[in-house]
Amino acid sequence: MVMASSTGIQGDDFRYLIVRPDKGGLWDVLKYSLRGDIECGSKFLESSDQGVVGGEAADHRWIILVSIVARRIIHFLGKPMVLTGYGVDFFLNLLSQNGSLFGLFYNLLRGPLQHFCLKQEKPIILNNMLAKNLVGDLHNSTPGEGIKNVELDDQATMDLCVMASKLAYENAEVVRNVVVHHWKMHFVDFYDCWDDYQKKKSTQVFLLCDKPKDATLILISFRGTEPFDADDWSTDFDYSWYEIPNLGKLHMGFLEALGVGNREDTASFHYHLQKRSTKHCYPEAAEVESSNEGPHSERSAGIDKKGIPPEMVEMSAYYVLRGALAILFPIVLVLHDETNLLQKLLGVYTFGQPRVGNKQLWRFMEAHLNHPVPKYFRVVYCNDLVPRLPYDDKTFLYKHFGVCLYYNSCFIEQKMDEEPNKNYFGITHMIPEHLIAIWELIRSLIMGYTHGPEYKEGWFSIFLRVLGLSMPGIAAHCSVNYVNSVRLGKS
Repeated sequence: MVMASSTGIQGDDFRYLIVRPDKGGLWDVLKYSLRGDIECGSKFLESSDQGVVGGEAADHRWIILVSIVARRIIHFLGKPMVLTGYGVDFFLNLLSQNGSLFGLFYNLLRGPLQHFCLKQEKPIILNNMLAKNLVGDLHNSTPGEGIKNVELDDQATMDLCVMASKLAYENAEVVRNVVVHHWKMHFVDFYDCWDDYQKKKSTQVFLLCDKPKDATLILISFRGTEPFDADDWSTDFDYSWYEIPNLGKLHMGFLEALGVGNREDTASFHYHLQKRSTKHCYPEAAEVESSNEGPHSERSAGIDKKGIPPEMVEMSAYYVLRGALAILFPIVLVLHDETNLLQKLLGVYTFGQPRVGNKQLWRFMEAHLNHPVPKYFRVVYCNDLVPRLPYDDKTFLYKHFGVCLYYNSCFIEQKMDEEPNKNYFGITHMIPEHLIAIWELIRSLIMGYTHGPEYKEGWFSIFLRVLGLSMPGIAAHCSVNYVNSVRLGKS
């Protein structure tokens, strides 16, 4: 039992549904979409309970179809997306090395052309300056004194959270440089964590605190959806879920990114999530949990399939940090009855986060994160597509929870339960979305003049704005929107 006194979770009741876009053909997709052929739709589904397959295929046909089609298209475009990302990265770094577009042409004609090797650590490319002036606000006085009177609703704390979420998209050396030399804070480490389903290190997270000893603030920042990463977008469109009784249904792809399971071995979710049951079944694992030795000790190295594998301890996000992918962090802490860590949790801020679970999960976590005061805040910018995924309607399972801080394109903040146009793809919103995308492009060109040089947007940001004229929801997910919303936002 994971939380015997409060949840009554039984291991045998764990259920799951996996959507596998590659298990059927184009003809199956057409028959399932046009005729509602449940047998064809069921080919794409795998479940712990075959009775679930037919019901899901019938009740959520269009949502499953969107998941299948979108993920097949993303898979097809995977390599072009990677190559495009490399090309954009190389070009923008070339601009950065040569000062500007004019400088690039001048050096190309007159020489010498400044360039870099893609194998090297890439230089910093952020859409805004990294708000060096925030350092004084964060520390209130002299750098190194630490943040005083830390409160969840403190503006400096929220500024730090949004800047850290943006910084997470840079490499380890850039992160270290900004945290230590610009923010004058203590950089702990940058982790490149393993996703056992994707078989690659696809979860990036860094850890910082306000000072090396007696820290009053510890911050964990996770990288979110990357613009040119097909696996990230495929995960966002994934319908697959894993259900824990009395807690609810959780997005399977995000659990995998957290490092607590692999859909190719669904028993792994049960094993990693049901901590207390694991201790009863495998005393070797309990011994390591209770010891003070690190993951490289002889005792942990001796654990095989009966305990937590050493590679999981060393590489997965949850076991590295005893923390996790944004809002999944407190969810797993509750599941593992980590009451001490939960009591020390100041709060969770997410920026452009997709939906992670169902309404049952919402009710369960509200009881833990809203008392005595709200601790979970979802920041959503205007027409950002990602917070509207996976799809949500009257019968669909994925729901948001927590307080939504919604910012429109003029950076006006509204506190609400759900962002407007919650499913994004409504026909009535298409024209306004594109008009706002035009306004956002114009705004990006004048921000440096209207709000000061630190708000001047870079080439990558402007490039995304141009793409946003045809795909507004993707451009709206750009981190610069969230930084500006927090810094310039008006209630």
